[in-house]
Amino acid sequence: MEIGEMKAMRSEAEEIFRSAVAAVNPYAAVRRFVRVEGERLSLGPEERPMIEKDLSRYERILLVGGGKATAPMARAVEGLLDRRLTRGIITVKYGFGEKLSVTEIVEANHPLPDLKGVEGTARILNLLQGAGERDLIFSLISGGGSALLVQPAGGIALGEMQDLTRSLLECGASIDEINTLRKHISSVKGGQMARAAMPATTINLMLSDVVGDSMDVIASGPFVPDTSTFKDALDILGKYDLKEVPPAIRSHLKQGMDGRIPETPKAGDPAFERVHNLIIGSNIMALEAAEEKARSLGYHTLILSSMIEGETREVARVHTGIAREMLKTGRPVPSPGCIISGGETTVTIRGKGLGGRNQEFCLAAALELEGLSQRVAVLSGGTDGDDGPTNAAGAIVDPSTVMRGKQAGMTASDFLANNDAYHFFEKTGDLLITGPTGTNVMDVRLVLVR
Repeated sequence: MEIGEMKAMRSEAEEIFRSAVAAVNPYAAVRRFVRVEGERLSLGPEERPMIEKDLSRYERILLVGGGKATAPMARAVEGLLDRRLTRGIITVKYGFGEKLSVTEIVEANHPLPDLKGVEGTARILNLLQGAGERDLIFSLISGGGSALLVQPAGGIALGEMQDLTRSLLECGASIDEINTLRKHISSVKGGQMARAAMPATTINLMLSDVVGDSMDVIASGPFVPDTSTFKDALDILGKYDLKEVPPAIRSHLKQGMDGRIPETPKAGDPAFERVHNLIIGSNIMALEAAEEKARSLGYHTLILSSMIEGETREVARVHTGIAREMLKTGRPVPSPGCIISGGETTVTIRGKGLGGRNQEFCLAAALELEGLSQRVAVLSGGTDGDDGPTNAAGAIVDPSTVMRGKQAGMTASDFLANNDAYHFFEKTGDLLITGPTGTNVMDVRLVLVR
C-alpha cells in the first residue's frame, strides 16, 4: 500500500464529503424552492408549484426560526422579499450567526439549551402572539432547533431540562425518542408554536436532520402536528431506566398522561389550518451529490441508505464488513468502489473522553481495518461540521491508522472504550475539520476501496 496513493485516496474522500455538504447549502435550498415574482409567491418546483400566495393580501411579513442552518436560510428569504419583510427573530448556535438586514439573531447553546435560547425563544413567541389574520409568517427550521427553540413547560426549570437532555444524549436514545421528551416538557415544541401564531398564515420551511424526514421530529416540530404523547415520553424514561429524572419533569409528564395538562396539538387541530409545512433539504440530497462526485472521480458507487440508525460501533462494523466483501468478491460494487450512507447513529457513553458519533464510528472502523494491505479509506462526518462537543466534523481513517496510534504511544481500543476518539485522532492526524458549514442534514459516511 503506497503512502502517496493512500494519501490521494483520503483526499478524494474529503472532496466527496465536501461536495455532499455543498449540495445542501441552506441558502441555495431556499432559493431553489421559493420564488417571488411581483406580488406572487410560489413554493416548490417551478413547473408545478405546491403553494402560491398573493403577497399584496398581507399587511406584514414576519420571520422566525431556529437551528444551526437558519441564518443563511433567513438571508435567502430576506433577499427574495426585498423590503417586504417587517421584522424577524431567529436563534442559532453560538458562532453560526451572520449579519442580516432586518432579522435579529440570538446566538445560544447546543445541544444543551441555555438561558440565551430561552430569551430568544420568548422574543419569538411574543412576535408570533402579536400576529393577526392579515400577517404572513416565514418559519425557518433546521437541525439543532430543539435546543435553540426552548421554553420549559409548567414549573420545570432550565437546569432540569438540561439534566434530562444530558441523560438522554448519554444513554443512547434515538433523536425521535429524545425529541418526544423535549416536546412534552416544552411549551413551544410539538406544534405549540403554531398555536401561538394563530390566526396568521405560516410557511414553515425545514432542512431535515432526522432519519426518514419525519416533520414532527425535525427540531421537535414547533409548527407540525405531534404524533407522540405524554405516555410515549414516560415509556422512554422507563425503556432507558432513567431513574435520576428531576421530580418536576416526572410530575409534569404524569399530569399530562392523566389528562390534567393538555396534550400537544395533533393532526386536525385548528392551529394547523393556515400552516404549510415543507421540507427543502435532506440527507438523501447530500448522498446523491456525494455519489455524483465519486463517479466523476472514477468510482463505482452505491448509496446504501440515508436512514441508518443504531449503535455507532455496530454500524461501523457493518460498513467495514462491506469493505472486506468488496475486496474479496467485488460485491456490492467492484473496485474502485465507493459505498455511501447517511442517517444518524447513537453512542452510549461509558467513558469520560472527548468525541462525537462520527469520530467514534471512524475509530471503531479503524480497528476493523487494522492490518489490511489493500487501499481502504473510511470517512464519517457531520454535515454541520460539528461532531459532538468538538471542533471536528468527524474523521478519515485507513488500515494504517491504528499502527500510527501505536507509534504515538496509544492503544486504539483503550481510547474507544473511553469514548475518546478525538484525542486519538488529534495525534494521528485523522480528524476531519471543516469549520461550521452553515447546514445540517445529519451525517455522511464513505467507504472507498481501490
